[in-house]
Amino acid sequence: MAYAGRLDPMAEGKLLVLLGDECKVQEKYHNLDKEYLFEVLFGVSSDTADVLGLLEMCQVPTISPESIKSILPKFIGDIELPYPHFSSKTVQGKPLHVWKLEGRIGEIEIPTKRSTIYRLELQSLSSYSAQEVFKYASKKIETIPKVTEESKTLGNDFRRADVRLCWQAFMDKNEAEKKYFVARFICIASSGTYMRTLAGLIAKELHTCGLAYSINRTKIGTYKKLPFGFGIWTKQY
Repeated sequence: MAYAGRLDPMAEGKLLVLLGDECKVQEKYHNLDKEYLFEVLFGVSSDTADVLGLLEMCQVPTISPESIKSILPKFIGDIELPYPHFSSKTVQGKPLHVWKLEGRIGEIEIPTKRSTIYRLELQSLSSYSAQEVFKYASKKIETIPKVTEESKTLGNDFRRADVRLCWQAFMDKNEAEKKYFVARFICIASSGTYMRTLAGLIAKELHTCGLAYSINRTKIGTYKKLPFGFGIWTKQY
């Protein structure tokens, strides 16, 4: 068995699992379009662009469904997106996340990827108290197993001890009932499009900062059934 197309530690959803001889041709599954439901938390950013990172806070202007919808057309179509600092994209033979953890990310130029976004729509805009955000993030960062392998000591268990301290500082700086906006989107995009990157860019267009609060991959390409129990995976668009 093998899988085609991994998920980030803080993401969930569909994963293609290949059996038998299909494992030998997994590259044919690598370029399938993906559909995601993802949420953006405004007013907080992190160096991983999701809740499992070192945090920074910023001011949030008035955000409404209308203001969000007005900026979404800018992202539809072909778009050049930078890779997240915490990703497996290699530069000079070394993954970006290693450059970041070594404190040398400023020595290189961050590569970009040309993506196509076919659909990007706002589904809802909600508000949560700082206490609710803190509880959700604290629970989320504990959902992945503890990393103990010596080969991964550079990441120091996803820096989880420091991330916990960041979220505690977030709670200490906020009144428990202070409200934070969370926008929920549906996105269909070409393979390799990072919703974490998209979350930050959406927030930037709204003159604030933001991170991917949740990511759920709901579809991978389209499966077309053929006679006699056969079938093929095709691009959705």
